[in-house]
Amino acid sequence: MKYLFLDKLIQNFSEILNDNEEYNVIIEVGNELDKKTFTAHSVILRYRSSYFNKELKNTVPEINNIIKTITIQNISAEVFEIILKYIYYGNIDTENIDTKIIYKLMIAANELKLEELSIKLESHLIEFETSWLKTNFFLVYNSVFINNEFKNLKKFCDNIIVKNPKLIFESNEFTSLHESALVSILKRDDLHMIESEIWDYLIKWGTAQNLNLPEKLEEWSAENFTTLKTILQQCLPFIRYFHISNVDVMDKIKPYKKILDKQLWDDLKQHLIIPDRPVISVILPPRVFIAQELPPFITLAPEPLPRINFQEKTTRVNEPFSTIINEEHAAIISSWIDYKPTSYSLTNNPYEFQLILRGSEDGFSPRTFWDICHGYENTIVICKVKGTKEIKGGYNPLAWDKTKDGWMKTDKSFIFSFQNGNIQNSILSRVKDEKRAINVTCKDEVGPKFGRNEFTLRSREFDFTKDCLNQCKKSRFYEKSLRVKINAFSIIDYEVLQVVRKI
Repeated sequence: MKYLFLDKLIQNFSEILNDNEEYNVIIEVGNELDKKTFTAHSVILRYRSSYFNKELKNTVPEINNIIKTITIQNISAEVFEIILKYIYYGNIDTENIDTKIIYKLMIAANELKLEELSIKLESHLIEFETSWLKTNFFLVYNSVFINNEFKNLKKFCDNIIVKNPKLIFESNEFTSLHESALVSILKRDDLHMIESEIWDYLIKWGTAQNLNLPEKLEEWSAENFTTLKTILQQCLPFIRYFHISNVDVMDKIKPYKKILDKQLWDDLKQHLIIPDRPVISVILPPRVFIAQELPPFITLAPEPLPRINFQEKTTRVNEPFSTIINEEHAAIISSWIDYKPTSYSLTNNPYEFQLILRGSEDGFSPRTFWDICHGYENTIVICKVKGTKEIKGGYNPLAWDKTKDGWMKTDKSFIFSFQNGNIQNSILSRVKDEKRAINVTCKDEVGPKFGRNEFTLRSREFDFTKDCLNQCKKSRFYEKSLRVKINAFSIIDYEVLQVVRKI
């Protein structure tokens, strides 16, 4: 019979960690402004971590020819304290640790060769902290390539990039993207972007790597073009030059022809004139770009609607149109759009709802909302309130525009609520001040906002599910209030759906 007494063992090891007499290793952690000293035991460190095993072998004792000192500067004292307890206790409780610290723990564990911990934390982030990963996508994606160990995290990021590549390309931090990460993106055949746009971003990234390059292209010397060619030498082979339109080749590629191999430019010119004639250069296959082909939009608002570049949109396939509302909800919402006194039936609803964004899949950051929903018009925003069966939402006939700041005018918007998720217990509230129908402001903190705060998704934690700042305040610019008692609430999921007329 085998008996395990792990609780007592862990208790004893915790006592060893706190032993101020028998230690023989001093570990100095952090920089000059945030330095902290820890004590430990070489026999435990050596067997728990190959990193410490190597460091201890290469470190000469300094104090009494017994105690060795190890310095670690690029890990914070807060993170290392958790790491050290893991080394001695063999466990870690993520429940009470901030997600950003868990991320830093994963990086530190990888550096200290604590493979078991690093792999477990990587899995934890992917399984339970999807929203945080998407909100901090650029930070995470860069680290995947700097630390080349996180294969599952890389796969997670790659799947996001395929769906929304501009999450990377339109980031303010794009020009600081690691070269290996950029090359990995350019290699993808399934990158849903127009090739000439990819070229524009590549030039932007390349020129940002050398601040000495003149701002005006006409001022560039031959040496400047050589510099840019050298910077982009790992990236240029993965541009699909022969699948760029003639106009874009002349307007975008030709000004930078000096960074291309002469043979490639000659072949490209020939291809423009005689496309059927063989060329010497390798022609990469076109990217699998799925342009969204939607039925004609419903036309409800009297004001002109902005044009949408459909080539920038992609269709989400094999997904239910909503996990929050069903066909009955969709039918009654459709009737509200058409000002019908009674609800459409399930068989005569003239509209279909198509999924644009789902918080549980795409993330709950306000910025994610604006990045994904920019340009979409005739949309329904719906959310599921935490701790209840309430469904709240709003209809915006206008296009969401992340470039604007202030009020958007329409007399066709409305907000609504399904108490307990039941259509028999619903509230419909139409806009009564068309000049203050939709508010577009503070996009790092606020997502969709109807009226003053009659229905708003908001978060200072960059996650609508975290800080209970979503609001349905007393109605001022809409007919009715969606909530009577508590105006702030938290959500467990939200979606943005586009309303399109059936063919």
